[in-house]
Amino acid sequence: MTAARQPILVIEADADLGRDIADQLLADSYSAQLVTNVQEATLFAQQHPPAAVVIGSLGLPRAPLVLLRHIRRTHDAPAWPANVPVIMLTESARQTDVLRAFDAGADDVLTRPPTYLELRARLRAVLRRTNAQHASDRLLCIRSLAIDTASREVTINDRALDLRRREYDLLLRLASEPRRVFHKRELLINLWGYPDPGTTRTLDSHASRLRRKLSGNGERWIINVRGVGYRLI
Repeated sequence: MTAARQPILVIEADADLGRDIADQLLADSYSAQLVTNVQEATLFAQQHPPAAVVIGSLGLPRAPLVLLRHIRRTHDAPAWPANVPVIMLTESARQTDVLRAFDAGADDVLTRPPTYLELRARLRAVLRRTNAQHASDRLLCIRSLAIDTASREVTINDRALDLRRREYDLLLRLASEPRRVFHKRELLINLWGYPDPGTTRTLDSHASRLRRKLSGNGERWIINVRGVGYRLI
């Protein structure tokens, strides 16, 4: 399931209100799913990680806040994607209710029942922020070097590099901490699972080829720290 088609999960005990929200989202070409209780929400999120969550009434006054706090405790709630955007629908616009929702981890708060056009605008805003953050997280940039960890594309000064799988693996590991010296043994074991790293020269071979591919613009990359290992810059 691509990010564009990840569903917006509407959690609302009032089935009529929830169905109205979900139907209008579907009419606007969003993928949307209505559930009416916490158990259904958790099961659905395990199978289809949502792009965003709208939490309305759950029957009990404090149940929506309890669910939101559970979603934000990602180490206790593996069903929920980390940092999934959540819009809370509160029963009133009182400042205390709104602040409690934000304190529990809401990205935005609306009074229940919301007008659909305002809810759609708020959803678009939180999804834009989330998508921008995801794009930033997947792109690793060091000087003129850019690594797209989603597509595995590598460019240097906007010039695409044709890297073999192991060359890419080595570059990504070095780029994760560009000034750190990685020991040869550590790289061979962690990257490629060599049981006896002392008997192979494969790391040196890949590092040498990678160095040549990166040095086309005159910059210095892939530093060999004699007797220890490699660092990027």
